[in-house]
Amino acid sequence: MQVTALVENTAARKGLGAEHGLSLLIEIRGRSILFDAGQSGLFAENATLLGLDLKKVEFAVLSHGHYDHGGGLGRFLEINSISPVCVHPKAFEPHYHGPERYIGLDPDLRGNPRFHLAENGSHPLPGMTVFCSQGRKNVFPFLSPELTVMKDEGHAPDDFDHEIYLLVEEDGKRVLFSGCSHKGILNVMDWFRPDIFIGGFHLSSYPLDEELTALSETLAAYDTEYYTCHCTGTEQYRWMKKTLPRLHYLAGGDTIKL
Repeated sequence: MQVTALVENTAARKGLGAEHGLSLLIEIRGRSILFDAGQSGLFAENATLLGLDLKKVEFAVLSHGHYDHGGGLGRFLEINSISPVCVHPKAFEPHYHGPERYIGLDPDLRGNPRFHLAENGSHPLPGMTVFCSQGRKNVFPFLSPELTVMKDEGHAPDDFDHEIYLLVEEDGKRVLFSGCSHKGILNVMDWFRPDIFIGGFHLSSYPLDEELTALSETLAAYDTEYYTCHCTGTEQYRWMKKTLPRLHYLAGGDTIKL
């Protein structure tokens, strides 16, 4: 299995574009899976520069309903005329940062016939399982008060039930993909305990202090190799690396072979 970051907040190769967003291409046993599509069509431009053919993608997964992960969905649907896209039923709810800034998906894409609604435990391809976060016990608190969803009665705190995860199993390894871990990286790890974790920790607003150190020490207690990116924050990554040596950064253009 190999995983390439098509787009991320940073770029590891000269000539590649970067944006606040995430898109990963997973290649396993000759098959290609797209995990998120960044905030624009930049992921597709980078894929071309990297010599990767998005027309060969057999299945796509949208980790949650925010623009920086699904803003490029329209472009992907244009490039690839066949691949189904797994989305949560709540992904197209109106998501906001604060009371005014809309951070949701393009509402014109709602109901696209190629969207497959995520079902917990479904298997889009052999060795791959989609999991929903709904109904899972939060062992650790998670707070994102600035992130809301518009309800009939007005803005309400986002419970992130629209977040889904992809577990890929190969040669005895359990590799978990999580776009932003909005439900809390400690909760996600408690639920799945993978051998390898790939995705964001949603810690970019955390101060560099003993609380972040304690969090990284908790993650270090798992026998897991971490490849993080995007919403983790580069400063937070460097801080955590001191107490979490199995933590690696995945920048745009990077490819990891597992």
